[in-house]
Amino acid sequence: MSDDVRRLASRAATEESEGECCRCAGERDTPLGSAVQPSLLVRDLGRVDYQQTWQAMIDFTAARSDSTADELWCCEHPPVFTLGQAGRAEHLLSDLGIPLVKSDRGGQITYHGPGQVVIYVLLDLSRRRLKVRALVSAIEQAVIELLAAHGVLAERHAGAPGVYVGAAKVAALGLRVRRSYSYHGVSLNVDMELSPFAAINPCGFPGLPVTQTRDLGIFLTPSQAAMALAEHLAVQLECRQQ
Repeated sequence: MSDDVRRLASRAATEESEGECCRCAGERDTPLGSAVQPSLLVRDLGRVDYQQTWQAMIDFTAARSDSTADELWCCEHPPVFTLGQAGRAEHLLSDLGIPLVKSDRGGQITYHGPGQVVIYVLLDLSRRRLKVRALVSAIEQAVIELLAAHGVLAERHAGAPGVYVGAAKVAALGLRVRRSYSYHGVSLNVDMELSPFAAINPCGFPGLPVTQTRDLGIFLTPSQAAMALAEHLAVQLECRQQ
């Protein structure tokens, strides 16, 4: 595990003892919040290994307490296929030499790679009085609002979590909740090589087309898209507090 990702696993305890936010080398930390919304810290991790980041999420979640601030981790991953906890291996159609990781998130199979924005959503759902279904809706709406701000109409599809433009999927979701703490999150295709999606049934749907923001005429860099999506998500989380 890299030093930067390893530090995230123990961040909760460190910040509680020091009473302030820490930074890891190479990160940009941005506090978001209001008098209504519990504090929300956005961390830009850059490009990080999937398995290391997944373990860091598990460790962070296990270490957090009622006073631990909620966090959004924005990152990209080297090429990797990930399979959800109940995912079926037959949805991997061909071997491209890309690693396959069996994860503990919900959902089936998806692909992560450079140029795709991933935001991991580390929230205390009880403190926010937020149900899982409302969290899913908030994440989807944040993506929809981001695309709408650039003139692109996006939508949900019944029975298929995520965000779509027409028939094509542009963002995928997968979450895990332990002791009312969420982790994993959302991936948004921004400016990436899409061909590995042809080697899978994306999210378990044979022949599902995928798209990305660049091909929709939105010319944000992955870093710009990550920060914009994090801001939209912060707004949606506040709106859905009960």
